[in-house]
Formats: sequence, C-alpha cells, structure tokens
Amino acid sequence: MDPPFDSSASVAEILRARYARRLPNSLMELAGPVQGRVALPLHVVWSGLRVYDLDRPRQRMGLYRTVLTEGQRDDLVAFLHRDLLLAQWPDLRTLISRHICVVWEEAFPELAHRASSRP
Repeated sequence: MDPPFDSSASVAEILRARYARRLPNSLMELAGPVQGRVALPLHVVWSGLRVYDLDRPRQRMGLYRTVLTEGQRDDLVAFLHRDLLLAQWPDLRTLISRHICVVWEEAFPELAHRASSRP
C-alpha cells in the first residue's frame, strides 16, 4: 500500500519511491525462467498478451518490460532472471520509463555499467 500523498513531493519522486519499494534486495534473487512459455498473472497484465515465449527475443523483452512496469516484488523475483536482465538491459532501459530505469540503475550499479559499456 502506498503512503499518504505528500503534496510537496514531485510526481517523479512519488513514482521513484513506488518503484524502489518493489526492488529485490539483490539481482541474485531474480531466478525466474530462462526459456519456454510464461503466463503472467492478471494483476501484472490485465489485457492483451499474457503468455510470452522466452525463446523469442521480442516476446522476452515484452515480458521484462511488463513485469518491470507493473510487477510487485514477488513478480520481479518469480518472472525475471538475473542473467537475462543483464543481457537485455542496454535495450530494455530504452523501453521502460525513466523513473524505473533510474531506480534500478541506482540500486544495481551493474546495470548502469552494462548500459554504459555497450558498444
């Protein structure tokens, strides 16, 4: 549950705080599947594509984007995998909101490093 609204906080601060509360303690907690079909629950994706094939790069990217945007902490751990997140991060970071990107890169410097070392 979100804390009471603080009228002095900016929208960016509110969004970043909301995404930060969802973060796992470390990327090592992300032990989701690395292949096959994955069905996301309705609380993560309530319309459109719900089943993603991780063996198809575009669908895998779509699943990661959806889970990063809409998932809660348990969803992040259940559906994301550390190695896939790191591998996709340079492209994935351009598909998610700036607020999500900042929160994840501040919490996990290896993501920011991955993005900056992209050829």
